[in-house]
Amino acid sequence: MNQQVNRVFSELEMDAKPDNIYIQTIGEVLRAADLVGLPHRLQLILAQPKNEIMVHFPVQMDNGEFQLFKGYRVQHNNVLGPYKGGIRYHQEVSLDHVKSLAALMTIKCALNRLPLGGGKGGVKVKPSALSQMELMRMTRRFTSALGENIGPDYDIPAPDVGTNAQTMAWMADTYMNVSGPSLRQGGASVVTGKPVEFGGSLGRDKATGQGLVFILDELLGELGLDVGKVTYSVVGFGNVGSWTARLLAQRGAKLVAVLDHTGSIRNDRGIDAGELASYVESKGGVAGFAHAEAVSTQDFYSAKVDLFIPAALEQMILPEIAAQLNCKVLVEGANAPVTPAADQVLADRGIPVLPAVLCNSGGVTVSYFEWKQNRQAETWPLAEVDTRLRQTMQSAAERVKASAKRFGCDLRTAAYCAALEHVGTVYQLRGIFP
Repeated sequence: MNQQVNRVFSELEMDAKPDNIYIQTIGEVLRAADLVGLPHRLQLILAQPKNEIMVHFPVQMDNGEFQLFKGYRVQHNNVLGPYKGGIRYHQEVSLDHVKSLAALMTIKCALNRLPLGGGKGGVKVKPSALSQMELMRMTRRFTSALGENIGPDYDIPAPDVGTNAQTMAWMADTYMNVSGPSLRQGGASVVTGKPVEFGGSLGRDKATGQGLVFILDELLGELGLDVGKVTYSVVGFGNVGSWTARLLAQRGAKLVAVLDHTGSIRNDRGIDAGELASYVESKGGVAGFAHAEAVSTQDFYSAKVDLFIPAALEQMILPEIAAQLNCKVLVEGANAPVTPAADQVLADRGIPVLPAVLCNSGGVTVSYFEWKQNRQAETWPLAEVDTRLRQTMQSAAERVKASAKRFGCDLRTAAYCAALEHVGTVYQLRGIFP
């Protein structure tokens, strides 16, 4: 940790524990900020969120008893526009995790030049332990508890781990019912990732995976790889992992191994990504898939592949795992899946990392498209959504490549630099009130 990073942490009295995900994330942001010469006052602003909202709310369960839930909404920065970021339902949701993800959203939006800021939220819950009706009541109660902390012009949630289009429909409907008359008409735009029938955008379901594949189109050639001929393995086979696998399969790439919370499977001859996606949807995980062999986690991580794609949760790739990998490139599908210590192991081994703030920003980009369609009372065809997404991802990739060349740094740092220079320019233009 460099001197300037330590200075910021000390000045803000932040406990800089190296294994804390928020400290890790902000440490990387501050190192890039120092590299681009971002003023100290702006580094202080970016080191902590503008708002940290915590709510506790009761929900009546199907058996008639009440359970108290804890929810969060963190609003990191809105200098570029309304806060934007997902809502996560997971038993390990914590304030520092949500803070970290909100900060990364600030970087993603800036990197892609979206007129949005960074936010994130969540509820500490195991969604599979709740019935559909309990999930609905919890979602509506959480939305009500957030109250005016969200809104179409202020803070716009979206799906994340453990949530989906149905969750967003419940959130939007609740918001529209509890808001005043002036907000009801356009209230559906309070969230994105909604069902298409209720104002959602075509292409939103595959957006994160599609954006990742567009980035591979832009960057793999420079790394000596052809996206249509690569082999790859995936950690996590939810929305991001499964769509990435299916879209890569359409290009001719070969999926050889998958790991999720149920186990690990491998077939060096290739796994049909579409068949596996259908199987996971019905069975809840990859374990037991008939057309691949169950293997140990060590055998999964050591599988020889061109691309290794972690697409599950944060901090899954630790130094000991990074040392086992037998890949040419690591492609981050999930947010912050590689710890800084593991990043160093990969760098020492000469394995480049394509960073999440670039690779998985297709989700927030198409969320922006959905919000824009809602606000303009328009519906874009899928081809238009995909074309605009490709253009946005290509431009972001060009910024990252230019920053990497200019600053002589890795792609993660370059992505942060490209984003932070934009944030710094807007702060210079707007000034700091008063």
